[in-house]
This record gives sequence, structure tokens and C-alpha cells, in this order.
Amino acid sequence: MKTPVVDLGGCILCKVCVELAPHAFQINDAGFVEVLSLDDYSDKDTLEAIKNCPRDCITWE
Repeated sequence: MKTPVVDLGGCILCKVCVELAPHAFQINDAGFVEVLSLDDYSDKDTLEAIKNCPRDCITWE
């Protein structure tokens, strides 16, 4: 299964991913976006969050 990966160097902390898919992305205690552990990331909200990242810094691994 593919997992989303956030390029923290490109991330501008716009929080689009967190707003669209809070079950998959969150802002951690250090203030960075992190991907939460899920069994499946293929749901509509997660795919929409990745697609709408303004910096295209979320890729699949």
C-alpha cells in the first residue's frame, strides 16, 4: 500500500491537508504536518487533500 509523504522543506503550513483530511494529516507538537498511521489512504478526502496541496509537497511512497 502507498503512503503519503510530506516534504517538510516545501510545506508552507497552509493546513489544506489537515482541513480536508484530519483523519490522515495533523500538525504535530513541533508545528509540522505529519501523516497519521492508517491502513488505507485511498479515501476521497485524503486524495483530495493531496491533490489540493498548493506546493505539491505531498507525494506517495
